[in-house]
Amino acid sequence: MNNYFRPRRSMLYVPGCNTRYLEKARIVPADSVILDLGDPILISAKESSRQNVVEAVKQGGFGSSEVVIRINALNTPWGHDDIHAVAKIGADAILFSNIESREDVLNSIEALDQAGGQNTPVMVMIASPLAVLHAEEIASASDRIACMIMATSDLTSQLHAHTTRDRLPLLTSLSMVILAARAHNRAVVDGISSHFKDIESFEYACRLGRDMGFDGKSMVHPLQLTYANDAFTPKPSEVKTAREIISALSLANAAGRGTVVVNDRLVEHHHVEAAQRLLSLCEMIAKMEDEHA
Repeated sequence: MNNYFRPRRSMLYVPGCNTRYLEKARIVPADSVILDLGDPILISAKESSRQNVVEAVKQGGFGSSEVVIRINALNTPWGHDDIHAVAKIGADAILFSNIESREDVLNSIEALDQAGGQNTPVMVMIASPLAVLHAEEIASASDRIACMIMATSDLTSQLHAHTTRDRLPLLTSLSMVILAARAHNRAVVDGISSHFKDIESFEYACRLGRDMGFDGKSMVHPLQLTYANDAFTPKPSEVKTAREIISALSLANAAGRGTVVVNDRLVEHHHVEAAQRLLSLCEMIAKMEDEHA
């Protein structure tokens, strides 16, 4: 577990141009809210969106939700103004778009530091084929990286791929980024499902992403929150098994054995580490849900 370990079952994008959505973001049961200044915002609304987000974060009231601000890419006319506006207002992390290399990560962090955000964690979006191919160097660039977030809609377009229920065109890219993230102890979150009313496909994508190793799912509509939170919440049977694993291997070690069988499964030390992570996650989730109640 890294210093930024926390539940990120659901990460909800909230457009900065809509003050009603920003207000609603304070009460939705999202583990993280991403207050968005990026590509979805019309050019004519860039500056007002920035002001809206700054005011919303300063006002607070987001409860236990992680507050992330996605700024415009630094090579756009709005990126540097964004970063100077949000660097010191108390966001939990700043999300950088269009990250395709180690150099991009370091340049982004340097800009954040120069704007006064020296202690602020960063997140990076993986949105292009080049970013996927460079995922390992991106993940290794800095321990300030709290999370890597897939931008699967962008990636699908750039791959000239089709959107399919089984997500077959994306599986290689998703796996490569998961590998890079885990190699460097980073959180990693799956991309959005654009067809937000197709709940059946969304739920399937959540469970597929969970089984692949993602920490959670990003999304564009509150309708999707319940399904993501459920998919990425450990089930009671998993919690029970995790406790059994920890207890059984502890007793086996005390008796001079390095392995033990739990529920017809051979258990070793790495299973205990995974079980401890799962139990820590459950405790955090329970605390957050109590605060949301």
